[in-house]
Amino acid sequence: MVETVRGQVPVDQLGTVLMHEHVFVLNEEIRRNYPEFWDEEARVADAIERLRELASRGVDTIVDPTVIGLGRDVERVARINAEVDLNIITATGLYTYDSVPFFFRLHGPGTPLGGDEMMVRMFVKDITEGIAGTGIKAAFLKCAIEVELTPGVERVLHAVAEAHLQTGVPITVHTSPGHRTGLVAQEVLRRSGVDLGRVVIGHSGDTTDTDYLRELIDNGSYIGMDRFGMDVLLPTDERVATIAALAGGGLADRMVLAHDASCHIDWFPSGVAEQAMPNWNYTHIHDVVLPALREAGVTEEQLTTMLVDNPRRYFS
Repeated sequence: MVETVRGQVPVDQLGTVLMHEHVFVLNEEIRRNYPEFWDEEARVADAIERLRELASRGVDTIVDPTVIGLGRDVERVARINAEVDLNIITATGLYTYDSVPFFFRLHGPGTPLGGDEMMVRMFVKDITEGIAGTGIKAAFLKCAIEVELTPGVERVLHAVAEAHLQTGVPITVHTSPGHRTGLVAQEVLRRSGVDLGRVVIGHSGDTTDTDYLRELIDNGSYIGMDRFGMDVLLPTDERVATIAALAGGGLADRMVLAHDASCHIDWFPSGVAEQAMPNWNYTHIHDVVLPALREAGVTEEQLTTMLVDNPRRYFS
């Protein structure tokens, strides 16, 4: 069984899965203090429409790695999910490229006040009891490393590793292929006792460096080819060619697919993301990418492996 926003779902009934999609990415402090930037009812209605369109393409499940630092609000997601026939799997963890929030700065391992790592207790509670008193349980852990392994990033990686060891849920890591930080994350997690076969190295699709990708795979992890539509980072045709090359080498069983899209992300002024990245939306894979992968020689069996079988194994 896998925990979703709507309750437990048998792992073999997850169906077609996009493994890295957000519903919302927000700064909740800005949203609450400057309400002129947010219309709750309009955004909820828009999200329902967008997710219904995604479900109409045959997608059964999305895996949403929105955690602390990205504006997680599972009550809002649950309200939306009640109107959409789609499984949404939610995460726990913390998203930072450098330091931890001030909430954690003075207490915990290596801090002036010392003590146990509060993040571990928080993450484990989200997994075993539910998030924010909702009863909605996280089914995986999320952390991030962008350019370098800062002390704050390493602290979060260790906390995520410990929560994984206590609960058994898998891990997804935001990484930067340009800085090869997927390998750094793997090493920190490996030293912490994590089975790298339970880890997705996210955003691996942002590179055509198949030697780097093969190294991640050889270390045991899945690689997230999960930013389709973000053509400013790497065009779709290059992403497709990279997947086709790896699948041709027998590695379809180590890749998962997604867009890293959202119904709304407040990192960009209104309209900017849509203008700069018009293909960055939930349906780009089914409308454009899958036909292109077939044309590039990827078989139906390999597509099923990436969209159905690999997510099922990850959550098993």
